[in-house]
Order: sequence, then C-alpha cells, then structure tokens
Amino acid sequence: MSASTVAGGARLKKPSWKDPKLLVGVLLVLASVVGVISLVGAADQTAEAYTAREAIAVGETLTVDKLNRVRVRLGDVEQHYLTPATGVAEGLVAAQRIGKDQLVPRESFGQPDGLDRKPVAVTIDEALPAQAVAGSRVDVWVALPDTRNGFSQPTLLLPSAEIAQITPGSSALGSARSTVVMVLVADEQMPKLLGAQANKAKISVVWNPGGAGR
Repeated sequence: MSASTVAGGARLKKPSWKDPKLLVGVLLVLASVVGVISLVGAADQTAEAYTAREAIAVGETLTVDKLNRVRVRLGDVEQHYLTPATGVAEGLVAAQRIGKDQLVPRESFGQPDGLDRKPVAVTIDEALPAQAVAGSRVDVWVALPDTRNGFSQPTLLLPSAEIAQITPGSSALGSARSTVVMVLVADEQMPKLLGAQANKAKISVVWNPGGAGR
C-alpha cells in the first residue's frame, strides 16, 4: 500500500466522540442554546400593571376606566404598584398627582377623609410662565390691605405649593384676562389663605422652579 493511500484513509476516518475538538464544539452549541433560552425567559418576565390614561389630579376618584393595562418588568417592586391582579378598591381618591401614562403607585391613593391637602382657587391677573403647569410648584404671596387704602408689604404665605390645575378666568371689558390657579393647601395652612381672601388681600403666585424637591 502506497503512502498516498494510507494518507487518504486517514483523512476519511470517521470522527470519534472522544475527539476533543468535537466535544468542544458540542459544548459550545449547548452553551449557546442555554444562553438563548435564558434571554428569552428573562425577556418574558413581565407582569400587567396599570398606568394613568390621562393625568389624575389630587382628590380625583380612581376608577378602572381611567387606567390602561400595560406589561412591564417590575420585579421586586411589583407590590408597590396597582395591578389588574390586585384590582382597584372602590372609593379611593388620589393623594398625589399622577401624570399621563405613569405607573400608579399604591401609596398615591387613599380614602377621601385621609387627604391632608385640598385644592383652593386663587385668582391672579399676572401671567405665569409656561413652565407653571399642573404638578409644578409655586410660592403664594399675600399683601393685606392697610389703613391708607393700599396694601402692606407682601409676605410669603405658602412656599412651594403644588398646582392642581390652571384655568383661564373671565375678563372684564378693557381689563386683562385673569387666571384661576388651583393650589393644594395643607389643612394647617388653610385658615391663613382663606382669611387673606376674606380680607380682600392681594394674592400673587410666583413660579418656584426648585420647589418640587422640597
């Protein structure tokens, strides 16, 4: 038998399962399959949760028709959010504003008698910046009438009050259009603001860009 015949036979020899190269190839394929299965499994670890269909204001009653169902990956924090699995209890109202398309935290709702902030209408004539929207913060200043038919020095009555709603008010002939700002007022601050309004005080609202962090 010639050397070329022997070499050809060696090349045509069937591979053995004990061949290290073949074993390494099999292990690589298995590792790849396991990796793909793990990725698919991790991607599918989502649960249904609720988001706000539109912005929900403080004091607004929570109902299912105001919510959308979405699939999200909440993991260990799932118990902190409203989900279809737990349902929505009747009679709950918003204790804090929930923006459109935001997830709904459980702690953001409670019973009506548990609210410690209530919206109060403040009518102003001055224009507010475009950044002053529902959910942002404003400082409410008050100048009480004095004995000379004027007003005393303004004082800061409500620092960093949250805006619940802004509505264009009515305008008299030849006068500037007023704006009604609904601000959320804590129970302990309510007498001061209502007293200022009852005494015809001049009330000014100033946008507070840093107030949200207070």
